[in-house]
Amino acid sequence: MIAQFAQDTGWIEVICGSMYSGKTEELIRRLKRALYGQQRVQVFKPQIDNRYDELAVVSHSQLKISATSVQHALQILQAVEADTKVVGIDEVQFFGMELVSVVQVLASRGLRVICAGLDQDYQGKPFEPMPHLLAIAELITKELAICVVCGNPANRSQRLTHSEERVVVGAAGAYEARCRKCHVATPVAATPGQEIDLFNH
Repeated sequence: MIAQFAQDTGWIEVICGSMYSGKTEELIRRLKRALYGQQRVQVFKPQIDNRYDELAVVSHSQLKISATSVQHALQILQAVEADTKVVGIDEVQFFGMELVSVVQVLASRGLRVICAGLDQDYQGKPFEPMPHLLAIAELITKELAICVVCGNPANRSQRLTHSEERVVVGAAGAYEARCRKCHVATPVAATPGQEIDLFNH
């Protein structure tokens, strides 16, 4: 449920969680509700994230909404138009710390700013700028995935590719969701898939 704020003030909403937790789906849902409400919406994504579509924010389940790709967070400030009421920003972990001041400025202008992204890196450590966005947000949503190893709620992203770079854009096969117990801080082989027949039990 979205908190109700006065019409003459801006605010910041943050949607965080691990890979495959539904962050982008929730971002798109909120943005589409704003569109249904006849509000002017602009959506931004980092240029580095070109996994599915360079001109749209796309969830793993293929929900999508048109977006502008930018290389740096400051370009968002330059691109937001005068009649815009809602700004959505996906994959905030790729923008770095300058995004914090950008969303502060937008909210101070009276805009609703909705940010989505990872709150932990592949080692389970806080992933900037998310900790700072969480501190200044009026509304916070923590999404959980399902651990592919044991089925418990998962809040960590297990890296499956052998790289120690902190930023590796992850498509299918690069990460899987794991819980605190099953996550390890180094890349590992993928968990074998399960064949589940939902109709013959």
